[in-house]
Amino acid sequence: MIAVAESETDLSYQEPLEAIFDNVEFFKISKIRSYINTLLAVFGRKPLQVSYFKSNRLKKHLQEKIARENYNAIHVQHLRMSQFLNDNEKFNVILDLPDAFSLYWKRRSENARNKIQQFFAYTEYKRLLEYEKRVLPTFPLNLVCSAEDLKYLQENSKATISILPNGVDTDLFCKKPGIIPTRGRVLFTGNMDYEPNIDAVCYFVEEIWPIILKEVPSAQFVIAGQRPVTHVKNLASDTIHITGFVEDISLEYAKAEVVVAPLRFGAGTQNKVLEAIAVGTPVVCTEIGFKGLELESGQGAILANGPVRFANTVIQLLHNEELRRKVSNSGSDIIHSKFGWKAVALKLEQYLAETGR
Repeated sequence: MIAVAESETDLSYQEPLEAIFDNVEFFKISKIRSYINTLLAVFGRKPLQVSYFKSNRLKKHLQEKIARENYNAIHVQHLRMSQFLNDNEKFNVILDLPDAFSLYWKRRSENARNKIQQFFAYTEYKRLLEYEKRVLPTFPLNLVCSAEDLKYLQENSKATISILPNGVDTDLFCKKPGIIPTRGRVLFTGNMDYEPNIDAVCYFVEEIWPIILKEVPSAQFVIAGQRPVTHVKNLASDTIHITGFVEDISLEYAKAEVVVAPLRFGAGTQNKVLEAIAVGTPVVCTEIGFKGLELESGQGAILANGPVRFANTVIQLLHNEELRRKVSNSGSDIIHSKFGWKAVALKLEQYLAETGR
């Protein structure tokens, strides 16, 4: 395994990874070098997301390693890493995207807070779209995590693409018999320096939460996730709580009566939704949080677009224990059979065997 390390924290994972892989190598790319690469890319056509991780040293090392070792198959994680392989080295390589990156930036441009952000996001979207069209067909197989991303990329490229769903650790994310959900507790989880999550909680607090409080005055909204930015911290109030990093997020799911995923942009499958369903807590999703799941509304998660409909669905669940139980039970079997790590691992092994030599 070869990975890019962006910080000293990343390097701390070497020992745990060595318990899984025969060999683990980290390549540290300095922030200054990444910033220079990005600045230079402004004047070209390559996406800034890709240019940020450019490393001639890593590319040379990887090419030497491939030439020296007889690998049956190579698994490349994310579009950003696709730049480190030449076309003649890709005959047994899988590019695991895992989502349509240009679709993410397209939606980000459509939900930008101001004209400057909109221009930046739209420009990056166009660059990524052209990059995907050019690069994806050079790999024998590309993987995405949802049918939505598959359809989008098939419409915009001539690449060979299949689905590898996101996985859930069903040993960790499972029903917790000893924990009783707190009455009126509504939960959002995610890294709180990630733009789609920041936008989601701000949208929820500004447009949805006031409607819920009118009907359920005792309700409490918990935002659980590491690295909350100042804009998120400023949302805190008597009814809104910001936890920061949580040691065991599965317990937060178990303590909530309802989990919300009011995402307005993004791509792929939202792990927060899968994890909540696995724990047995019903989820209310916008289309962005729901569409990639390939579930029917009510199978662990309920689709609700628009502030009023979203709020009313949350209110209905908070008031109706039987409905919560029904939604929870209907999604449990699907998560274990389709999104459990064992099922996902078997699927990946099949793709590697078919692509390898």
